[in-house]
Amino acid sequence: MSQTFARLRSLCPTVSVGTLTADLMNLGAELALLERAGVGIVHVDVMDGCFCPQLTVGPAYVKGLRTPLLKDVHLMITEPLDKLDAYAAAGADILTVHVESAVHIHRVLQRLGSLENSNRPGEGIVRGLALDPGTPLEWLEPLLDEIDVVTILAIDPGWGGQKSAPATLDRVARTKEMAAAAGKDILVCVDGGVTKDTIAGIAAAGADLVVAGSAVFDGKAAEANARFVLSAVAHAL
Repeated sequence: MSQTFARLRSLCPTVSVGTLTADLMNLGAELALLERAGVGIVHVDVMDGCFCPQLTVGPAYVKGLRTPLLKDVHLMITEPLDKLDAYAAAGADILTVHVESAVHIHRVLQRLGSLENSNRPGEGIVRGLALDPGTPLEWLEPLLDEIDVVTILAIDPGWGGQKSAPATLDRVARTKEMAAAAGKDILVCVDGGVTKDTIAGIAAAGADLVVAGSAVFDGKAAEANARFVLSAVAHAL
């Protein structure tokens, strides 16, 4: 177990707060309010316009997040192998790739396991693997030795206004069962379509980590929202 994974596990169950819905012109202030609220993890959605239709940010954005919070970087990009080093160098603590994104996903995960953590030298990088709602969980089985976190997508990445897939909570439970049966210490994350109304139910279903963006940065009271979602997850069980 890497020290970064141990740090992440010590925070769970918790929320990873997405930054792309924050006020990007005042990002430093937005990060500061997350710290005040007790958030421990900041989430970055990286989309390349190919794997999914939107085009968002890259390594320079990750590097520009000057914060003690763990940087949770979700790569929704095609064939990420040759791009991993740049995100590690930019300060990612958690790097998640999609099982659907690479022909040789096992090689991608092995490469992740060899990368140095530039934020916290010697502590390692947490390896995440994400699955779209329509991807069978059986795809995880040959990869469990190479994974620290499994992210269950509740919606297809890159489109707004979607309803969460009805099978999401069942997929959380089944993933935890698979990890336990294999004797692996793997955290389960839910990402997509999370609201203040649904977050407690997601945590109660067994999610260790829940990604929330617009539920926090809704243009109103972000610090209060952050405290609310953290409390909802912490008390769900």
